[in-house]
Amino acid sequence: MKRTPALLIAGLVVVLAASPVTAAAGAPGAPGLGDSYYPLDGNGGYDATHYDIRLDYQPPADLLSGSTTILATATQDLSRFNLDFLLKVSSVRVNNVPAAFSTTGGELTVRPKSVVPKGSDMTVVVRYTDTPEPYRLYGFVGWQRTPTGALGVNQPHIAPWWYPSNDHPRDKATFDVSIAVPEGVEALSNGELRDVRRVPGGVRWSWRSALPQAPYLTFLAIGQYEVRFATAPNGQQLVTAYGDDLGTSGPAARASVERTPEVVDFLAESFGRYPFEEQGGVVDSGLGFALETQTRPVYDAGFFYSGANTYVVAHELAHQWFGDSVSVDDWREIWLNEGFATYAEYLWSENEGEGTAAEVAQFVYDAIPAADEFWQVLPTDPGADDLFADAVYDRGGMTVQALRTEVGDDAFFRILRTWTTRHRYDTATTAEFIALAERISGKQLDALFTTWLYTKGKPPTGPNGTESTTAKPTTAKPKSYDRIMATHHQLTTAKQH
Repeated sequence: MKRTPALLIAGLVVVLAASPVTAAAGAPGAPGLGDSYYPLDGNGGYDATHYDIRLDYQPPADLLSGSTTILATATQDLSRFNLDFLLKVSSVRVNNVPAAFSTTGGELTVRPKSVVPKGSDMTVVVRYTDTPEPYRLYGFVGWQRTPTGALGVNQPHIAPWWYPSNDHPRDKATFDVSIAVPEGVEALSNGELRDVRRVPGGVRWSWRSALPQAPYLTFLAIGQYEVRFATAPNGQQLVTAYGDDLGTSGPAARASVERTPEVVDFLAESFGRYPFEEQGGVVDSGLGFALETQTRPVYDAGFFYSGANTYVVAHELAHQWFGDSVSVDDWREIWLNEGFATYAEYLWSENEGEGTAAEVAQFVYDAIPAADEFWQVLPTDPGADDLFADAVYDRGGMTVQALRTEVGDDAFFRILRTWTTRHRYDTATTAEFIALAERISGKQLDALFTTWLYTKGKPPTGPNGTESTTAKPTTAKPKSYDRIMATHHQLTTAKQH
């Protein structure tokens, strides 16, 4: 049975606590923020501070229409500026005045009627109507239709399929997302559910993210879900949702994702206070992978096919600190997200009595032969085609354990908590992490990080400081190992496609 807000049951309005279209390689406009792998990501000349996204979606036709209002501050005199967007635009206004615009290659170029002076605020309103599913960007599929709706969930890009933005982790903003859907269909997004009300032809769901959020961490999940509302022990709202078509995997999914507050509290002991205002999760059968969408990760039902899986929950929730709050400054350094999320699984294994973090990291190291191609992928520069390679996750996690071995537990956990505090709601780099680790530990760590992150080949010394003397594991397999590796296989295989 669906659990819906009482306001819908009562009928009251109450505020609650086609052929692929491929993006071209280049586009005219103001210089972008840029990225080593995705050079068109982001746009220069302004700083976005808030997005108000107001949409209508008709699932049978995959028709998305509405407007996005962007509040921003010009960081230079602007005679034109760009937004990252794929859909067909009908009009653009800048500070209430119609503006000229053009779209090509995933870039919406806007030319205001008059120059926007440096330092001034601007309000940009973009209206659009289109079918998102056919579009591709950098080869990625961002919008997936499902039998009852659609999923706007992907990494490293999703925003261009449903709203215009400055799509770069460096330009975080707050969000209001409001979407009308047919009655009997739910519309889920990030943050706090602020309002659900009947409107002509359906129901409008309104969500608010009041803390800084990168555009790629926003999401839409539209379809038929059982939506649950609860209060976490820390007083935060917990919103979870489960697709009506999960079948026999439904109970296992609930047995995993409903433990979100427990996992959050456990991770906070190591990583510092939870950085966001809400908690939750969404499970859908049509995604194929899991993603750390801010405040409310989205999981594919396949993670729960063989039973409860709290390791994928620990992984995605760890990203709330490593990836969402502290984001990569460049996608080349994605190990800063995935390595620490993997290590969170090792910590959770220890909490569950299924193998210590040191045991899991050592077994992963021992189980991969030196001749395996795994060791030829550098976590700090895997390449755009291998952004989600196994090594980004597993070698990244082993690197974290090697650091812990080298500096000791006291310095190690101070490093983690200082990192998540110092760079909260910002981006950061590997060089900054190494500098922080050296300052707190008082040790020179160049050799460790050069070996684990920047040198191809299997490190001669394992993550616990012991030399590799055999091609086979020398320790008993931790109970958690198979579940963790199966989780990583689904994460990396699905995301690579």
